[in-house]
Amino acid sequence: MALGATAYSLFSMHDAAVKWLVIAGVPVWQVLFARSIFIVGSCLALGRGKMLARVIATPLKGPLAFRGLITLGAWLCYYSAARSLPLAQLQTLYYAAPIMTTVLAGPLLGERVPASRWLTVAIGFAGVVVACDPGRVALSLPMVLVLIAAAFWGYAAILMRQIARREGTLLQMLYMNGLFLVVTGVASAAEWQMPSTRQFLLLVLIGAMGTLGQFCLFEGARRAPASVMATVEYTSLIWAFLLGLAIWGNVPHLAVFVGAGLILLAGAVLVIMERRAGRLGGER
Repeated sequence: MALGATAYSLFSMHDAAVKWLVIAGVPVWQVLFARSIFIVGSCLALGRGKMLARVIATPLKGPLAFRGLITLGAWLCYYSAARSLPLAQLQTLYYAAPIMTTVLAGPLLGERVPASRWLTVAIGFAGVVVACDPGRVALSLPMVLVLIAAAFWGYAAILMRQIARREGTLLQMLYMNGLFLVVTGVASAAEWQMPSTRQFLLLVLIGAMGTLGQFCLFEGARRAPASVMATVEYTSLIWAFLLGLAIWGNVPHLAVFVGAGLILLAGAVLVIMERRAGRLGGER
């Protein structure tokens, strides 16, 4: 759970930086390309020859490639929508993903999802609704894109845990981001925009946060059920509001604090119930 919370805090800062870049006119393809270079380079530096040998030898080439395509589709939809939607609204709509992960965890992973986890998912999602009041957001193409991204991510989280049972974290990261590198590299060549010094430094920072965030997320997925990680994911909402205030001056209203309280309550309930059941930290 600590790994998951760390990953989602990094991803929130990562998303804020990406939003800043795409608003400034940097193409989404180019952002993902630069990010993929950093992550692939880090994986190769850590894994070296053994990693390349495992890339060729793994019997899970198909699932790894499929998960990469699903995740790439999610990123493209999400960051295309980031141009138009405030960070808080972007996060609100995204939270359809943990619900889907929890729903699919039973039939696809064989996980028994107890009532306590359903309760925490429900409380967490209620907190998101209260905090962001998405009913006030008019239906638009960016909204649809975020919902598509959430559906892709929910399924990708299930695939990640399935693969994690047989392959290590670095291999998953290398396979997924290697695919990103090829696809986004071809697309970026058609609309390359030379970044300014500030944009270049942000791209490097995005790559670093993406690398560490993915590593923490994949390692967490190996150690906790998908439905538990789905609940931990709600912690990133708090970061979204803090970053929205710091960068774009979005001042949270009372509903934000009520919603954040519900989200923290969901996490506290999960920890207490899992410890009582003896499950926390005991599943691999």
